[in-house]
Amino acid sequence: MTIALVIVLLLGVAASVEDLRRRQIPNWIPAAAVVSGLLLHAWMGSWWGLLNAAGGAVGGFTGLLLFYLLGGMGGGDVKLMAGFGAVAGAGSLILALVLVFLAGAGFALVVLALRALKRALTGRHRAETEDASIPYAPAIFAGTLMAILGH
Repeated sequence: MTIALVIVLLLGVAASVEDLRRRQIPNWIPAAAVVSGLLLHAWMGSWWGLLNAAGGAVGGFTGLLLFYLLGGMGGGDVKLMAGFGAVAGAGSLILALVLVFLAGAGFALVVLALRALKRALTGRHRAETEDASIPYAPAIFAGTLMAILGH
């Protein structure tokens, strides 16, 4: 098991639990991911490794920034992707982003189906106070994990 895999597992579980439970990702999680990614890649590849991690962080951040600016994603999700981009590195970032989007689509379909089933079983229509957003940290975790395992 690689160090990057352990980092993503630990921080991904923490981020997913917090996002599912509180609908918020504490800042310490993406910060720990960025620092861990930078240190890991610097240790393994000196300056080139550090640049690889920094490129992954910038790419992960910008990869989700548009969705945040359009109101479809929270800032914690963007920061988490930046952190996981640093851990994955620039070389794995494109694969990670594609897998994050695929995992997010699958996760959204499951959440929407469960909400529809709940409404059908209770005989209620969607309440105006029902939160329509979907936590995205589990998708970021799953996609990045698959990218690291596939690399």
